[in-house]
Amino acid sequence: MSAGPSRPPARPQGPDAASLRIAWLIYRGNPHSGGQGVYTRYVARELRELGHHVDVLSGQPWPVLDEGVELIKIPSLDLFRADDPWHVPRPAEVAERFSRARQIGLAEFGIDALEFAHMMTSGFPEPWTYSLRARRYLRARPGTYDICHDNQCFGYGIKGIADDGLPVVATLHHPITVDRDLEIADLPRVFPSKRSLAYAKRRWSLWRWYGFLGMQMKVAKEIPRIITVSASSKRDIVAQMGVRDEQLHIVPVGVDHERFKPLPHVTRRPHRIMTTASADVPLKGLRPLLEALAKVRTEHPIDVTIVGKQREGSVLPELLKRLGLEDVVTFESGVSDDRIVELYNEAEMVVVPSLYEGFSIPAIEAMACGTPLITTTGGALPEVVGPSGEAALTVPPNDSDALSVAILQVLRSPELRAKLSAGGRARVLKGFTWRIAADGCVDQYRAELEDRARASSRN
Repeated sequence: MSAGPSRPPARPQGPDAASLRIAWLIYRGNPHSGGQGVYTRYVARELRELGHHVDVLSGQPWPVLDEGVELIKIPSLDLFRADDPWHVPRPAEVAERFSRARQIGLAEFGIDALEFAHMMTSGFPEPWTYSLRARRYLRARPGTYDICHDNQCFGYGIKGIADDGLPVVATLHHPITVDRDLEIADLPRVFPSKRSLAYAKRRWSLWRWYGFLGMQMKVAKEIPRIITVSASSKRDIVAQMGVRDEQLHIVPVGVDHERFKPLPHVTRRPHRIMTTASADVPLKGLRPLLEALAKVRTEHPIDVTIVGKQREGSVLPELLKRLGLEDVVTFESGVSDDRIVELYNEAEMVVVPSLYEGFSIPAIEAMACGTPLITTTGGALPEVVGPSGEAALTVPPNDSDALSVAILQVLRSPELRAKLSAGGRARVLKGFTWRIAADGCVDQYRAELEDRARASSRN
């Protein structure tokens, strides 16, 4: 664990005399998979530009952060590392952790034991155990921060941080209940017989994996001020997680519009179709996209780039072979910021085929780059892209026929591509920059601090 600041950092000098000292919590800071690492990097950067001090307390994998934002490492056992998922610690690792725990107290070793035991029974312990470690770190440094921002951990330790007296604002991007329910609903496709042992084992393992949701729902109800990223997410969080409507406040996600932009020196590749839906889980809709592409290929040449890495045990190779797409699909993984912008600019279109999105960073990245976009109407996507035909074409989720029609429409019409390109970029500049997102977060921090001041004065 990083030592971190030994005393409260000096208040940063900026245009606002009431600059804040912010502890930003992210239990998994992956900069290349999912949106939470991206959200952390850019909101923290903009908060720093606004004159605030931001320390990011992160578990593995570590996030990429910009200059002026400090990374404080809160190491887990890293049991779900990309190169060794379900990692079993070796004796030397256990000895090293135990030695370190003896220096700072056996409670740390107890958290390790909890994390390992939970993983060995098919659970996902990181939100819980990270929150306990983060609470221990913050409790040892009273007065260091003015506010804590939890980025979708909602472990029991987050409630503990609030109980210790540090004001907490949290971001809940979308209810993970949606992910769980879609995976369970997809089981009959993989296991035709619901009476089979394989079906029963897989269903149990999914319920066990998503067991952390019970904790998150309990903790979310106790956090008085929660940021979410869209009206769609807000409705679903209230309906599925039991959070009160008045707890939730909408602050949209942004994009780095100065990095993600049209690149005149990059040539569009004819027939290039790009998607970032690399994980073959039902939520991301990769299967209906590939089925649509197989239909498109019978009428038009295609060249497909999937940004991301196939997970272990992926069914994608078999699916690509069955659909006859092996020779036209290329995977790009672990790409740099500059390369991802080039990939957007090389594509004739980007497709976001998700069955559900609480927001969609890939959608606004594509629009910012002026790349014609097709999305589904799943979750918040209509809020993000606006009316169909202005900044993107939209189709119903899980509808490969409608998706193939839209793809052919864009491939065949230079005029439509030009319209979507201009409309997408304009929409991003109007409402989806990281400065707008950071300003919205600061508004929520100040509102929570004011609420606590009023409550304290009454007492």
